[in-house]
Amino acid sequence: MLRFFSYFSFLSFSFICLSRPSFPTRFIPDSITGITTDTHNVTDAHNVTWHDFGRFLDVGRGSEVSGMSELKKYLCRFGYLPSTNNFTDVFDKELESAVRAYQSSLGLSVTGKLDSDTISTIMSPRCGLRDTAHNTTDKLHVTRHFAYFYGKPRWVKESPMTLTYAFSANNMIDYISLEEIKRVFKHAFARWASVIPVSFMEVEYYQSANIRIGWYHRDHGDGEPFDGVLGVLAHAFSPENGRLHLDAAETWSVDFETVKSREAVDLESVATHEIGHILGLAHSSIKEAVMYPSLSPRSVKVDLKLDDVEGVQALYGTNPNFTLSSLLESENSSNGGIGLQSRTSKWTISLVVVALFLFLRTW
Repeated sequence: MLRFFSYFSFLSFSFICLSRPSFPTRFIPDSITGITTDTHNVTDAHNVTWHDFGRFLDVGRGSEVSGMSELKKYLCRFGYLPSTNNFTDVFDKELESAVRAYQSSLGLSVTGKLDSDTISTIMSPRCGLRDTAHNTTDKLHVTRHFAYFYGKPRWVKESPMTLTYAFSANNMIDYISLEEIKRVFKHAFARWASVIPVSFMEVEYYQSANIRIGWYHRDHGDGEPFDGVLGVLAHAFSPENGRLHLDAAETWSVDFETVKSREAVDLESVATHEIGHILGLAHSSIKEAVMYPSLSPRSVKVDLKLDDVEGVQALYGTNPNFTLSSLLESENSSNGGIGLQSRTSKWTISLVVVALFLFLRTW
């Protein structure tokens, strides 16, 4: 009896281990619920409607669901449906085409259906800029995933190029010190400067700086209003506009160890992404890339990937001190964890098979 119990317990434990996913699985994020532990933005917590989109999971063409028109407005806002005042709650042919285009642009499985991966991505906080269609006419880059603004604008200045940046004196947040904010942005600018022959220098005079950084609430006069907690996190404009705006309603963080809010957003990750727009990059369809449009709360994405680097270097050339081999080595090192997970999964399966074999022999 004792032997039976031992094998039974071992099999149960092995089954539990096996049933746990050994690869990243995207679920509808429970962080998009408006729950917050902070006081400076509680009043905005339920103003974003994106958290309601979870009820559209697995809805397909021909269905009519109350509130579907809001999803159509979302897809219209980010460039997948034409602007109109007559959005209905019917999942029609136009919405299916828009969903397919969205899935293709964000590197998802193109099904035309609102599967869990698609809904999860739609509900994730993101950059406020529209997703630009990729240029498919450049035969030299048929496998690329980065994109540019229309006309491929870039900064044009004397070489060596130096872009200045400054922070607004009136539009800042007060719960992160100015010193910390400056440190974060200095690191973010340095990441881009390390791969292109462009340097960045902080200056005191805001109005004359090439890049102007500030935090804003709701409608702030640039035609791109913010929407409260989560939803749109920030936006920046193409060269040579230079405006970089962050949503003041967010819970911004430079250290998740000290900020416990489930809605906390990593400032350096967003800063690095928006600087990419300032330089002329649009959104990438590579999920791991800095220029991918969405960023989950309490996640960090600051390291430039090959897609980011190739895109910005096509605009400005290569920093002579940059070596592609170091970047590839870093990416291969990161991908090594996937192989380890796979080997661990195979070992777990083998363990269960052996345990079952021993159990049957002693039965």
